[in-house]
Amino acid sequence: MAGLGMLPRRWRHRCCSLLLPALLVSWVACQAPPVPAGEQPWDEQDVHIERSFVPEQCVRTVRSGDFVRYHYHGTFPDGSKFDSSYDRGSTFNAFVGKGQLIAGMDKALVGMCVNERRFVKIPPKLAYGSEGVSGVIPPNAVLHFDVLLIDLWNSEDEVQIQTYMKPEKCTRTIQVSDFVRYHYNGTFLDGTLFDSSHNRMKTYDTYVGIGWLIPGMDKGLLGMCVGEKRIITIPPYLAYGEEGDGKEIPGQASLVFDVALLDLHNPKDGITIENQQVPESCERKSQTGDFLRYHYNGTLLDGTLFDSSYSRNHTYDTYIGKGYVIAGMDEGLLGVCIGEKRRIIIPPHLGYGEEGRGKIPGSAVLVFDIHVIDFHNPLDSVNITTHYKPSNCTVLSKKGDYLKYHYNASLLDGTLLESTISLGKTYNIVLGSGQVVLGMDMGLRDMCVGERRTVVIPPHLGYGEAGVEGEVPGSAVLVFDIELLELVSGLPDGYMFVWHGDVSPNLFEEIDKDNNGEVFLEEFSEYIQAQVDSGKGKLAPGFDSAKIVKNMFTNQDRNGDGKITAEEFKLKDQETTEGHDEL
Repeated sequence: MAGLGMLPRRWRHRCCSLLLPALLVSWVACQAPPVPAGEQPWDEQDVHIERSFVPEQCVRTVRSGDFVRYHYHGTFPDGSKFDSSYDRGSTFNAFVGKGQLIAGMDKALVGMCVNERRFVKIPPKLAYGSEGVSGVIPPNAVLHFDVLLIDLWNSEDEVQIQTYMKPEKCTRTIQVSDFVRYHYNGTFLDGTLFDSSHNRMKTYDTYVGIGWLIPGMDKGLLGMCVGEKRIITIPPYLAYGEEGDGKEIPGQASLVFDVALLDLHNPKDGITIENQQVPESCERKSQTGDFLRYHYNGTLLDGTLFDSSYSRNHTYDTYIGKGYVIAGMDEGLLGVCIGEKRRIIIPPHLGYGEEGRGKIPGSAVLVFDIHVIDFHNPLDSVNITTHYKPSNCTVLSKKGDYLKYHYNASLLDGTLLESTISLGKTYNIVLGSGQVVLGMDMGLRDMCVGERRTVVIPPHLGYGEAGVEGEVPGSAVLVFDIELLELVSGLPDGYMFVWHGDVSPNLFEEIDKDNNGEVFLEEFSEYIQAQVDSGKGKLAPGFDSAKIVKNMFTNQDRNGDGKITAEEFKLKDQETTEGHDEL
């Protein structure tokens, strides 16, 4: 059956094209029995309408000149069926009030809502009259139609936009040639879902306004903010028109898209820097080649978190301006101060591009909220700032001196690492002996007792990339606030013991108290200690005296037999080779 019951008599032999398999709501209607006629008498002079179902929301009703798509069952008063759109698997599509339908149906559809169901009785004079349709509808037949309206539009319709959620802050809206990422549910006017990006768990990514979308969607997306949600209703002539898409969307179908915009950028975009919090004191700003340690939260434009250094409890450490990070971050980290916080917004062509990475989808704009902890350059040396120097500052620290000092150790961001003051004891070292990191050794040189200074040590002169587990982060710049409390002058370089005054020409004999020509460790130790106690000699300060003396004895015991003979015994100025640092 070609739908003769709906056509004017002059079209009764025209066939309707097949469109779309019956929709779910239509299938339900198909299974239901025809709505029975009401009890009120009908004079069969005009169309009789019973509204068997009216939706709660009815934003628009059919008017003359509208185009409609509807399903129907056509029966005679005895209940026998003569036609049904459900049997053909496609809606009946026609303009109302333009002679494309029998007169009774033209009248019956006016005022109808989408999803409304009507039971209509049409007298012969408003149907096929005394002629009928040969072999299908007898002359003077009363026709009953069970009608369900699926779609409704007018050729004067434009795209309709209903925004139901808009963020308070909207710094940018979609313009022509922008690239967008959005989620959507696509339905027909009756609410039937035909497509959803949510079901695929993947955004729809496209350019706007350059013909990549149906015209109605191109118009409907313009002016939208990230985070905004809107319903876009598109008439068929701005969608898939008379032919549909050949798949889920039938011809002449109005489309409704519930859209949530997640992302927006333009291929011409550069990075954007926002929400800068710069410390009052900023003596230095990062440059190409610097090594930075910073914390960050990485999100998408809609606020979705994809990564965080805070969650790992470890800064991100990298060189900048050398391609170690994505191009946008390389650029965004230039010119920062230690302690600065800033937001860096990076378009995908300066981020992870069309492919994305891990939790980052393709073509995604990235938002990094960063906090710069410290930075340095591999060419940096120790930086010394003196805060106080006594007026009498003639004795300066040098290699070999024994120092006692207090310090507060911190990172560049002010994080305290350690304090000798809180520990209640000084830190004691021999300068130049490798007892502290090289940067501290350098920072303690040429200092006088009572002086206070700040020493900033880059990691390559501190604890390097490894740091100290649980105490000093890797690649950390260190700040020491130092006060020198005591200085004991050391011995000349290469000496562990020196004489005050002339050395006895009979030194070996004086050490060899039993005059047996052999000196053992005990004799040697007693003699050296006696010289120190009497002020005639001095051991290098800051070391274990017993170990120094034993080392001196071992060096004199050249054959290693545990005793020193006169032939083995030599003073330093009598040595012909280096490596002996005693006497």
